[in-house]
Amino acid sequence: MLCPFCKYSITKVIETRESNENTTRRRRECEKCHKRFTTYERIEQISLNVLKRDGRIEEFDPEKIKLGIMKAVKKRPISESQINEIVSDIIHELMNKESTLIKSIEIGEMVLKRLSKIDKLGALLFAAVYKEFATLEDVEKELKRLSKK
Repeated sequence: MLCPFCKYSITKVIETRESNENTTRRRRECEKCHKRFTTYERIEQISLNVLKRDGRIEEFDPEKIKLGIMKAVKKRPISESQINEIVSDIIHELMNKESTLIKSIEIGEMVLKRLSKIDKLGALLFAAVYKEFATLEDVEKELKRLSKK
């Protein structure tokens, strides 16, 4: 941290307090000129992007995951809190990835993995839309895959 007055690089923190949700306010004093100044520190939000099947890139929107799951399992005994937990878990996993560009296919597989632990039929209903089943054989293959788990 450089002193804004004399540009000296050694300062000491006199006081620290949380300013709001993601900001820390620090009162500093320069070791050379002894003038005081305030700095604000905040956590930088990581921006995730999704690579769609058609090659487009979109900003990651957790609400799309939630809506997709809700549509697939609307007549299943899955609570909104369970859906929120799935979405939160996926967000956490995505934030811990090395890359900020995630394939939509990866996200779909993450949803399927978590849904199949809660409700296999709900997972099958989600897979029908996500994997764009065209034939009954596609449904049977997915059903066999889910039954193995």
